[in-house]
Amino acid sequence: MVKRNRTGIYRVTTVGNDKVRAFIPDALPPKPPLHIGGKHQQLLEQAHLALGRLDGVRALLPDSSFFLYTYVRKEAVLSSQIEGTQSSLSDLLLFELNELPGGPPEDPEEVILYVAAMDHGLRRLREGLPVCGRLIREIHEVLLSRGRGSSKDPGQYRQTQNWIGGAQPSRAVFIPPPADRVTACMTNLEGFIHDDRVDLPVLVKTALAHAQLETIHPFLDGNGRVGRLLITLTLCAYRVLKEPLLYLSLYFKQNRQMYYNLLNQVRTDGDWETWVEFFVEGVRDTADRAVATAQRLGEVFEADRTRISALGRGAGSALRVHDALKQRPVVSMASVSQATGLSAPTVSVSLGSLEELGIIRELTGRRRNRLYGYAKYIAIMNEGTERT
Repeated sequence: MVKRNRTGIYRVTTVGNDKVRAFIPDALPPKPPLHIGGKHQQLLEQAHLALGRLDGVRALLPDSSFFLYTYVRKEAVLSSQIEGTQSSLSDLLLFELNELPGGPPEDPEEVILYVAAMDHGLRRLREGLPVCGRLIREIHEVLLSRGRGSSKDPGQYRQTQNWIGGAQPSRAVFIPPPADRVTACMTNLEGFIHDDRVDLPVLVKTALAHAQLETIHPFLDGNGRVGRLLITLTLCAYRVLKEPLLYLSLYFKQNRQMYYNLLNQVRTDGDWETWVEFFVEGVRDTADRAVATAQRLGEVFEADRTRISALGRGAGSALRVHDALKQRPVVSMASVSQATGLSAPTVSVSLGSLEELGIIRELTGRRRNRLYGYAKYIAIMNEGTERT
């Protein structure tokens, strides 16, 4: 680690009846400059190789659109779980069919909004908007457009002091910058992201930008989710990824305490190098895990297709239903009929055949308006989303 001191200054401010020390981070890049040594270089090479394999997921799955559809939703579930929601991936898929039984509707709706925010960000990048404060605010506006966060100034930097941890400011774990410094801090961050004179690998710049955004905490709510979205959007903007298939929420969830500790070490000790190492390891491991997941799904689909092909006369229709299940692993008879163009009786027979083969299972126990889930597909994608 390069010897640095605290990477910012404290300013005493008043929140209610409490006097607190709010932290104002120094502008990026770090000073003295980062020391990207042999271990970092090796990790960066490994991460880029893993990202290359991830971009080649089309070779494993001829139609990768369904993988992207479900993988984005898995990320939305995980990122929202970090913030305290209780929705599972199955809950989300049922909610999208307007079929979630019981449970607080706010939880799956928050996850749906995460998906919408990601879609909005990607669309704006395709339209030519760079990663900037405007994009970040737009993503935040979508993310908090409905539900519990809708009263927390969606799309606007905060005008009051916030804090992290603790029921009141005096007991907080961390106090971000005062509200009157947020815009300047975000302007500096945007400048860093687009400064071509900063000679750092994209993964390193992304790691620094994520940590800085978490330190600034520019919004009243939704900061963590925005910060995690920004990772994927930045990698897509810089064309490190062709499609948004890298998500670090599971890695952060599984290493939550280390994540928080290292962010704090950046602030108190200037230990950017250890944070970058942690972040790049996460990119490498997450990309490898995504590729392994795609491989497993490809094997499951091929094995199931072989079994369906042996059905005889009904194989053709059942294979079309199987293709629909790959696109949406939780379906109703009506949704399959719409997706395939098959009649309701034909869909019913095909679903019955797939159920007999153990490929799908009925989820409701009802005699009418039944729902079916692609069992192995859902089980593979559910890994890591278990409520903890």
